[in-house]
Amino acid sequence: MGHMYFVRHGQTVWNVENKICGSTDIDLTEKGHEQAVETGKKILSENIKADIILYSPLMRAEKTAKHISEITGIPAKAEPRLTEQNFGKYEGTPRNGEEFRIAKRDFVTRYDGGESMLHLAQRIYNLLDDVKVSGKVCILVAHNGIARVVNSYFNDMTNEEYADFGVKNCEILRYDF
Repeated sequence: MGHMYFVRHGQTVWNVENKICGSTDIDLTEKGHEQAVETGKKILSENIKADIILYSPLMRAEKTAKHISEITGIPAKAEPRLTEQNFGKYEGTPRNGEEFRIAKRDFVTRYDGGESMLHLAQRIYNLLDDVKVSGKVCILVAHNGIARVVNSYFNDMTNEEYADFGVKNCEILRYDF
């Protein structure tokens, strides 16, 4: 059976400010760049082998992936399906806001101009199915919202576990198909 890896992008200013980034294109902080470089070094030191890095085209994930690629020599390619969920009116608002906390437990409703959890899950599950049948070991570099969906593809989760799931900046997770 095959496997894949997931890496969340490095730190952004909005991560520091506890704001929802969503599909807003926020850049890495200096620390975010450092985290990405360290992640590349960790992949080398842990002898993690992969055929390709697929990354979200949003600059925080793209720059993280390119740092990792430069250090590891693993080729990197943009994958539009890894773009973070569009959280509509909640982008730029506090991550721990009460209204958002309640709204993200509703999987069917769009976020006033955003994307529903079900639409997000469809595009990520389709991507994961493609990765699985490719037979390649991929490192996906994306976002916290994408991490939730990836984790739900591999693990049973309650709605509350799904809504509360999170990955630290530049954390590396391995998933077995």
